[in-house]
Amino acid sequence: QVRLVESGGGLVQAGDSLRLSCATSGRTFGSYAMGWFRQAPGKEREFVAAVSWSGGRIYYGDSVKGRFTISRDNAENTVALRMNSLKPEDTAVYYCAAKIGEPIGIRSAYPYWGQGTQVTVSL
Repeated sequence: QVRLVESGGGLVQAGDSLRLSCATSGRTFGSYAMGWFRQAPGKEREFVAAVSWSGGRIYYGDSVKGRFTISRDNAENTVALRMNSLKPEDTAVYYCAAKIGEPIGIRSAYPYWGQGTQVTVSL
């Protein structure tokens, strides 16, 4: 069982940066691939980024490539999402998720989810 708690969301202006963090419980954090997803009002939950248990494999959704960076610290049981050059279309609730095995961008593959943190980007 893995418990996930996101933090770091807020209201920022277009072009600003923001760093989200996901704290996890459990001694087996290093076994899990971690992902970030987001959901805007009225839209499907969208893949943002994922990282393998070792940090050696990283994937990004097309809409955030070159702007967002995912990282993890297995010693601290945390995964972070650095978001640069934010746009109004990045406004969404951001969720941290965990799964055993490979990091992929399929929402249904992740059995463990946090409660989400709101990110709002204004013009």
